[in-house]
Amino acid sequence: MNPSISVVIPVFNSEKTLKVLHDQIVYVLSKLTNQYEIIFVNDGSIDGSWKEIKKISENNILVVGINLMKNYGQHNALLCGIRAAKNEVIVTMDDDLQHPPEEISKMVDKLNDGFDVIYGNPKTEQHGPFRYVASLITKIALKTTMGVKTARYASAFRVFRTKLRKSFKDYHGSFVSIDVLLTWGSNRFTAIPVKHDARKGGKSNYTFRKLFIHALNMITGFSVLPLQFASLLGFVFAFFGLFVLIYVITNFFLYGSPVQGFPFLASIISVFSGVQLLAIGIIGEYLARMHFRSMDKPQYTEMKNDFKH
Repeated sequence: MNPSISVVIPVFNSEKTLKVLHDQIVYVLSKLTNQYEIIFVNDGSIDGSWKEIKKISENNILVVGINLMKNYGQHNALLCGIRAAKNEVIVTMDDDLQHPPEEISKMVDKLNDGFDVIYGNPKTEQHGPFRYVASLITKIALKTTMGVKTARYASAFRVFRTKLRKSFKDYHGSFVSIDVLLTWGSNRFTAIPVKHDARKGGKSNYTFRKLFIHALNMITGFSVLPLQFASLLGFVFAFFGLFVLIYVITNFFLYGSPVQGFPFLASIISVFSGVQLLAIGIIGEYLARMHFRSMDKPQYTEMKNDFKH
């Protein structure tokens, strides 16, 4: 028997596509499961999206509308909808009709192979060159922070088991990456090819700048890679400066120095610069541990036991 499903959709200025999207999802889910819900999270839209959501929910009791006070961003809106979901499996998708609802059944079926998170990897992405480059940068950042092989196939079209949210139920950080938070509860990720339709109207709200900032926030918010890079750079500079210092002193005693004082001074500066970078990296590592502690990342997450003594 197929599991119950909650579809979570962050909405931003999409009043013209919501009714069509709703009808397509209902058509698919009514054949797939006996219990489902559709959660529209209005992320501070300035058009008539909220009115359209209320209109849809009045005609369908299985539609839940959540209206945020302002635009918090896609992942924050997703987190809100995920925490409100009531069913066993959660599907996340965009509001622009680029994610075909008919692909949901294929992604849900893949959960039966022992996976917890399924990404819908577009066979052909309908994006321009700049958006493609920005998406690539974001996926590289995701691979760095998620630590799973399928990170490069991550997309907003996801299917995952609702139980995974237990691992980030206490997360209160201001920056949210749903993909990273899902890795707190499981490493059983995979991706399958799905169709990716062209936008039916309007333009993407994700510009190159926004995607680049998102990637930078992921690296600095969920990873110590920049700090480790600073430490490594400091070690290299310190080692290089020490090597040059030994060379300069040896050369001075054996042959004399053609430029009095300069090589020695340069090597000393290199050594101390390297030591400073190394010290900053070490201090940063301790600060990073405090940062991660403030996110309330769990040490472990228990599975529900299906047996009793």
